[in-house]
Amino acid sequence: MSDCSLFKADSYLVDEVRFAPNVDDRLGGPADMLLLHYTGMPSGEKALKWLCMEESKVSCHYFVFEDGRIVQSVPEEKRAWHAGVSSWKGEEDNNSRSIGIEISNPGHEHGYVPFPERQIEAVIALSKDICQRNKILPERVLAHSDVAPSRKQDPGELFPWKLLHEQGVGHFVAPEPLGDGRFFQKGESGEPVAALQSMLVLYGYGLDVSGFFDQETEDVVMAFQRHFRAVKVDGIADQSTIVTLHRLLKELPDG
Repeated sequence: MSDCSLFKADSYLVDEVRFAPNVDDRLGGPADMLLLHYTGMPSGEKALKWLCMEESKVSCHYFVFEDGRIVQSVPEEKRAWHAGVSSWKGEEDNNSRSIGIEISNPGHEHGYVPFPERQIEAVIALSKDICQRNKILPERVLAHSDVAPSRKQDPGELFPWKLLHEQGVGHFVAPEPLGDGRFFQKGESGEPVAALQSMLVLYGYGLDVSGFFDQETEDVVMAFQRHFRAVKVDGIADQSTIVTLHRLLKELPDG
């Protein structure tokens, strides 16, 4: 889009501006979500180049390299193409509602590794700046896997959500330790499963409350675990997962 091919960075933390052509106008008002991704490619530079190519059909607002360098490719006022088919709180055009940060990391398909300290420091600083300027609530800072649990795993179980929360970014509670007790898994059905699904939907996940623990439910439980109970990501709704979810719901402003 020629009208924004040259633009001034929205954040003072940006080191470089590189225009991405896959961008359009937001629908329904300004952004009120922040979505965090990993690139899922072996090379950060190649990932950024791909995100800035029209043929990729994708784009993001910000890109953070392993050394902490920050590049902006889409103005915050514009709609970047980073969320894809997604859902949160019943809203499906998450691209129109969100600002996206791509974090350079090879991801699960190319040798998933921990995120370097300098990179996370940059992500925290950028996220705080974005949230403060756009008045984004902590519970609206989400993983790509939260809004697209059946398609995406990023930024994954190695991403330090607890550290971000301690620095004022995102919603988080101390996860319930692993232990024994009743659990629910794929193939089960009944009112307790429906109650679990209702709690996940209440938090924001896109899920049918069917009372049947199907593949979609397992995907959502795994996404929840990656974000909030990362010590064990298996898609089984054990006592640790359920108690952690209940704590998160109680800590919401309308808890």
